[in-house]
Amino acid sequence: QVQLVESGGGSVPAGGSLRLSCAASGDTHTGYWMGWFRQAPGKEREGVAAISPGGTVTFYADSVKGRLTISRDNRKNTLYLQMNSLKPEDTAMYYCAAGSRASLDSTLYKSWGQGTQVTVSS
Repeated sequence: QVQLVESGGGSVPAGGSLRLSCAASGDTHTGYWMGWFRQAPGKEREGVAAISPGGTVTFYADSVKGRLTISRDNRKNTLYLQMNSLKPEDTAMYYCAAGSRASLDSTLYKSWGQGTQVTVSS
């Protein structure tokens, strides 16, 4: 089992940037696909981005392409999400997760962090 802790959330105006981090510990996370997910109040959790164990393959939800970038540093056991050109509709709790398959389907991810809040004001 891998333990995940997110950080870096905050409140920014529209057009601003944030960088989320997810520190992994316990069972090595280097063999896992890693993903970022978000959930806004009253909405279902949605996949935002995912990255392969080696970091060479990434994919994104259409709503964030060109604005959000997922990356990982396996030496530091850390996952990142660089968020640029933020919009009010990006406001949500953001979670990182570890899974064994390439997917943005949250049901395929088994280990989850507690989340970090991102709020974008208009």
